[in-house]
Amino acid sequence: MFRNILTYLLLIIGLGSLSAQEVVTGLYSDRRIRTAWDKLDKKKSLQLADTLELPFFDDFSQTDIFPSPLRWQDNYVFVNNTYSVRQRTQGVATFDALDNTGTLYASASSAGFEGDHLTSQPINLNYNPSDSIYLSFLYEGGGVADKPEFADSLTLQFYAPLESKWYSVWSTSDFGADTFKAAIINISDLRFLVKGFQFRFINYASLSTSTSDPSMMGNCDEWNVDYILLGKNRNHADTLATDVAFTKPVRSVLKTYESMPWKQFRLFFLSEMGPWVTINYFNNDTITRNVTRDFEIYDMYKGIKAYQVSGGAANISPRSSVTYQGNIIYTFNTDNPDSALFRIRSTLTTDIFDPKQNDTITYYQKFSNYYAFDDGTAEAGYGVNGLGSRNAMVAYRYSLLAPDTLRAIQICFNESYENSNSTTFNLMVWDDNSGLPGNEIYTETGVPVKQGKSINGFYTYILSDPIEVTGDFYIGWKQLSETFLNVGFDLNTPHKGKQLYWLNGNWSESQANGSIMIRPVFGPRKNITGITDVKAGTGKLKFWPNPATDFINIEIPENDNTGTHSYSITDLQGRELLRTTNYDRIDISSLSPGVYIIISFNGKTPAAFGRLIKPR
Repeated sequence: MFRNILTYLLLIIGLGSLSAQEVVTGLYSDRRIRTAWDKLDKKKSLQLADTLELPFFDDFSQTDIFPSPLRWQDNYVFVNNTYSVRQRTQGVATFDALDNTGTLYASASSAGFEGDHLTSQPINLNYNPSDSIYLSFLYEGGGVADKPEFADSLTLQFYAPLESKWYSVWSTSDFGADTFKAAIINISDLRFLVKGFQFRFINYASLSTSTSDPSMMGNCDEWNVDYILLGKNRNHADTLATDVAFTKPVRSVLKTYESMPWKQFRLFFLSEMGPWVTINYFNNDTITRNVTRDFEIYDMYKGIKAYQVSGGAANISPRSSVTYQGNIIYTFNTDNPDSALFRIRSTLTTDIFDPKQNDTITYYQKFSNYYAFDDGTAEAGYGVNGLGSRNAMVAYRYSLLAPDTLRAIQICFNESYENSNSTTFNLMVWDDNSGLPGNEIYTETGVPVKQGKSINGFYTYILSDPIEVTGDFYIGWKQLSETFLNVGFDLNTPHKGKQLYWLNGNWSESQANGSIMIRPVFGPRKNITGITDVKAGTGKLKFWPNPATDFINIEIPENDNTGTHSYSITDLQGRELLRTTNYDRIDISSLSPGVYIIISFNGKTPAAFGRLIKPR
């Protein structure tokens, strides 16, 4: 059950449990799943494959967020590497209260309900009991999210093809500590030892009965399952795989942020560039194994390998984990003046018998026009809730290395039950007062809660009057009611004391373990450009793709040797939202879906224009 909202009712203030407090709660919907579902070829993914032969194996180290249709019939579980705490391999299958469209199940209730199913494709199990057929898997209750309670369970069922009937063969409510446990089941009953055998996992969950605010209703009772292996000639002790594998995801190589403006990084790369890539891997075997670590950094804009280094070889003890920091003598560098994108790929070289699909892990280091502490994925929702939370404020501290113009603030608001967080708030910017928010340097009142249409759900609030900032400053909001705003919360990136909230006249450091998803966006001050001025350009600007969601490429005429072009992107009212110079690739990820005008300037003179569509 969703105990007191994701096990957190943080820092209870004043008169008891109904007083204003920080709250972290589960998601009512997950945009990543919904986006993947919308793009999924349903007919292809749900089509039955031929009967599979042994061994059957899946460690969910894939990049897709739905299970592979080569092995699984349905797609209700969420394949990810962000909900687990101590995964044995990268990627887990998460069972929860959200369906395959990323929305809370319609049957969800506090009385209990069936959640996700994970059903194998038909398998040829035409063997004898003496062939020692076993199914093993690893399971974890809760992970970084909500732990199931004893009324909730994870169940395993076997299908008898000749009877057309499912049988429950294993179940647990033992979520225990934040660690994976091993289960192994012998399949010796003749009703299962036939061609067409299947197995499936089902989780049973229950919503909290203590949640009176519908905006706090959300995901709960998560289970993570990993390393499923069905094979012959096994035994009860055969629960460990002869496998060394990556576990936790790779994070930013920057010292402070997950992402930062390219302009700021280029000015202060010596203080912001981290000295290593941190990787985590685990030896699932019962013997000591030797592993070689290698690292590669690839410039995605240039299309070239920028850096490569080996971390050498080392032994790893049985059933142990390693956190290794690969030294890099490199600073991100590329020709683009406004943004950059680098792929950091880490690989393990292991024995020939070792599974290889989990020996490579990738991270994309992005530089655009914003700062981010979060990794772009919300596992929960954050807010200040309860009696006395009206006028509560939340602030996040950022440090600007050089003066720049704050022109927008991005906030990821989660969807909530029946849009119950559809309210307004004050958008705020503060200067610094000895490590706490000081003077209000920008306030916009009555701003509506809006969900962005991109996969990470950020909505961009354009400041009506962009402001110059430098050094430490804070962005955040002030509540105008006691409604839980339900802001996206990344449970995998700690805020390191930079996240604060205000109640009863005092600022306090947040006790929630994670980062609220709010980002400052920088750029030139907003200028008004008349549409008639745009049409004064003599040519049609050529760029691709169109429509586009993340980047566009500009075609530079072959006879153009001036090198003085700049580009402006405006909305249809002529308000400039983005400007770049001498640049053939433009990052448009910060723009909201809509129609825009791109203007090419030769010096100060409009030279060409085009119409850009950014789809929802």
